[in-house]
Amino acid sequence: MSAALSYETERSHNPLDVLEQILGANDWTHERASDSEMAAEVPGKWCDYGLWFSWSQDISAMHFSCAFDMKVPANRRGPLFELLALANEKLWIGHFGIDADDGVPVFRHAVLLRGATGASAESLEDMVDIAITECERFFPAFQFVLWGGKPPAEALAAAMLECVGEA
Repeated sequence: MSAALSYETERSHNPLDVLEQILGANDWTHERASDSEMAAEVPGKWCDYGLWFSWSQDISAMHFSCAFDMKVPANRRGPLFELLALANEKLWIGHFGIDADDGVPVFRHAVLLRGATGASAESLEDMVDIAITECERFFPAFQFVLWGGKPPAEALAAAMLECVGEA
């Protein structure tokens, strides 16, 4: 995302109005279901991510989730729950979970905007950027646990290695 993007309004009472402009400026496929819900698809390095935004005017809060394009088999959820707990300790904002209905790993975050005139484009860009960055960072650990059979702590340590240069 680029901070150089210009938006029609700096702030909006409904943050989905600003998010719609951000998603469009990035050429990301999105659909606004109502004044309070919007979905988008964002390509990542490891997979495509499904974004879902829900705005509650009643409590002035935005709920956001970023879902991985992977399903977790029921017999592998135990080790993955342990990995989620370890990964969540490393996060400043948001948390990882597994959607109970379809077994998809998700990154979730909520923003309270009570008393604010609206959400700034920069704060909404940051919210999406942080989610995608964290999903990309932890994706290999999910793969190591689910398909590589690695113990969660070992998978997380391997995924957290910072590689320098290219092979």
